[in-house]
Amino acid sequence: MSSHTNQPRVRRRRVFYIPGYDPMPPRRYRELYRTESQKQARISGYEIAIAPKTTGERFGWRVTSEQDGLTVETEFEVLVWSDIVRDSMSVSIPATYWQLARTAWIYISTGTLWRLMRLRKGPVIAALYPVGMLVSQLLIALAVAWACTAMAGWWGLFPGAAAAVALLLWFRKVDNRLFAYYLMHDYAYSAQLKGKTPAKLHDRLASFRETIEAALKSDVDEVLVVGHSSGAHMGTSVLAELIRKTNVQERRAALSFLSLGQVVPMVSFLPQAYELRSDLQFLSTRSELTWVDVSAPGDGCAFALCDPVAVTGVARSDKRWPLVLSAAFTQTLSPERWKALRWRFFRLHFQYLCAFDKPGSYDYFRITAGPLTLKQRFADREASRSRIETPVSKFTSVRP
Repeated sequence: MSSHTNQPRVRRRRVFYIPGYDPMPPRRYRELYRTESQKQARISGYEIAIAPKTTGERFGWRVTSEQDGLTVETEFEVLVWSDIVRDSMSVSIPATYWQLARTAWIYISTGTLWRLMRLRKGPVIAALYPVGMLVSQLLIALAVAWACTAMAGWWGLFPGAAAAVALLLWFRKVDNRLFAYYLMHDYAYSAQLKGKTPAKLHDRLASFRETIEAALKSDVDEVLVVGHSSGAHMGTSVLAELIRKTNVQERRAALSFLSLGQVVPMVSFLPQAYELRSDLQFLSTRSELTWVDVSAPGDGCAFALCDPVAVTGVARSDKRWPLVLSAAFTQTLSPERWKALRWRFFRLHFQYLCAFDKPGSYDYFRITAGPLTLKQRFADREASRSRIETPVSKFTSVRP
């Protein structure tokens, strides 16, 4: 910390959080921040409190924190696209199985699946899980229908069909525990246009850019964009377009980007992802912002420590971002908590937004509510030695 004592400190900050593929309303993130920030404050010895957001129409909250002898005011805002997610999930059971077949064909026929497996097997297994689970559910339902027909002959055909349909409906009803439909819709949404951004999402990202641009013109010291999971590649596109269209260097506020648990290769490796690859290449060279990417090998749903620019094969000689760091769950969580969470894959995927028993350089609540900008906080840090930078993607073109 001593190397930063003479640098201007953050007194006011705006944080914009871009969630991953999540149909739930944004209030869940406020509650998560409220409960986990209190835990981290007790562990790390600082004060933090949240209050309702009183201005603007978008969902968010206010944070007041006492850290390192300074009071910092942060306005937190969730950039919502859960309505788009819900719309993409509102399909019938037959339509979901059609999504399954089409998505599997896209990843397999383009060679993308095999390339992804060369990076990290964890997220690929997570991608194959809904395929295996949904196929198993269908086979069980068909077996029930066959058993009814075998026992009662043709008289059992209709009862068997009804039983199979009822079973499939039940499987979908309990998907809040199985996550098969949820994950299938997630991967299908990303792959539906072979990596091209859907028009409705493209428009939403443009509105995100306008919101962030307005914040840069306000009287704050830092504008921090946090992209989690799928939100990481969305944040990349938003900020790349922001820098292209505005003169960020004229703004008073520091511009920062924190990507967490990214799954960028699931999209950037697809053949039509020209726009995303172009945004990755562009943003990785810019001096107008600081970009830190945090992941952990213990997170089986992320491409942990994979430099999203380098592995996509679009890194240029003047590349400077992102700074790839590890949250090192096995070191920053107590043995007891690691044992309890190790096989809770979805919970671990959200650990970046939670408290750590033994926080190292990564502390979500110091980053979002503390007196240092992202650049100041990680100025002396070197990238993780175990990061992966080998170009793997088959498709590397940034234009059609």
